[in-house]
Formats: sequence, structure tokens, C-alpha cells
Amino acid sequence: MPQKIHTITLPLPLGMGSVNCYLLETAGGGWVLIDTGPASARPALERELERAGCAAGSLRLVLLTHGDFDHTGSAAHLRARHGVKIAMHAGDSLMLERGDMFYNRKQGSRLLRAAAPVLFGFGKANRCAPDLLLEDGASLAEFGLEAAVVHIPGHSLGSIGVLAEDGSLFCGDLLENVKSPALNSIMDDLAAARASIEKLARLRPGTIYPGHGSAFPYSRLDLPF
Repeated sequence: MPQKIHTITLPLPLGMGSVNCYLLETAGGGWVLIDTGPASARPALERELERAGCAAGSLRLVLLTHGDFDHTGSAAHLRARHGVKIAMHAGDSLMLERGDMFYNRKQGSRLLRAAAPVLFGFGKANRCAPDLLLEDGASLAEFGLEAAVVHIPGHSLGSIGVLAEDGSLFCGDLLENVKSPALNSIMDDLAAARASIEKLARLRPGTIYPGHGSAFPYSRLDLPF
């Protein structure tokens, strides 16, 4: 389990709400960062890393739960500054590499497709190929975390979570707790999301740490299916 969990809540552009990143202290004294927030909130992210004691060189891994710009905006920057590896699932890797968070999604709003890069500032400087591609069940022990990767598609094809040995689950955008614990309001593939929820039920997680909203016990989750 993480030695300590620092929840870093960063603002989204234009008052669109906030997004969570999770800085996990590892057994060896280093750190693993789950998600990075949008590029627009980079100064706030840097301040929070410094406040937690995560100095350059002590960040062991940046793990991206999926490819959306509000979760990946500072990944390339952190790799350049900290020399840290970036890890994510292959299903979303080209979102980060191409700067296109819609490339593997079903046809969506043309307006949203056009507005997203402008809102989240995902220019060439923010694009990069991940260093590690993580599969379902992959252990994170080599990075100091007694935790495993869980593939939970639905919000996106390559969405993953991190399940720690104590039952803590960092679920990206499969689940949210903005008003109450629920399935995220934006789903690309509802059938895949249902299968992911069934998978989580078998794994019996404890505390859920969502990409948006506050942490909650999995037992509080009430779904309409």
C-alpha cells in the first residue's frame, strides 16, 4: 500500500470544475504520480509536488489512467524535468502521442473535438510517446508500490486503474463523486463500462479515489444496472 496518499486537486479551464491527481509515497521513499492534470494548471501541480517533498529525482513513475488532456497535460513536462518514465495503457497511448483524445473514440461532437485542444492547451510540447505500456494485472512493485494495474475501459478504450494491496482503487474517470458516487457522466462505451463495474465487484475494492470528486467507500456506489 502507499505510505501516504496526497490528493492534488487542480482547476480546469473556464471554471469547468476540477480534476484529481494522486501523489503516492512509496516504501522506498520515492513517489508515484497518478495523472498530471491539464497543462493550464502546471504551476499549481509543481507547487503541490514541492509542498509534499517530491523533489526532482525522487519521482519514480507518472502513471496516466487514460489519455484525456485534463489528465495528461503535464506528463511530457514532468518527464523532461524529473527524468521520470510515463506509463499508460496501449489503448490510449496515441492520445498522448498525437495530441488527439478522440482518435480511438466513437464519433462525438465536432464542436468538442475542435474545442478540446484549445481549452486544454495540448500543443506539440505536451505530446510524447509513453515509455511503458501497462497491461491488466501488471505489478507496480518495481516502482515501490504494492499495487496492480486494472484495465477498466468504458470512459475510454485504454482506461486503467491502480488497485493497492489495501483495497484502495485509483479509478481515473470510470467513476466520479461530484454530487454522489456514480459512473462518470461521460462514457464512450457503456457496455464496456458495465463489464468494468462487474470486474470491480469481483475485486472488492475498499476506498475509491476518482478523477473527479472526493474519495468514497466502494460500498456507497449505487448504479442503475
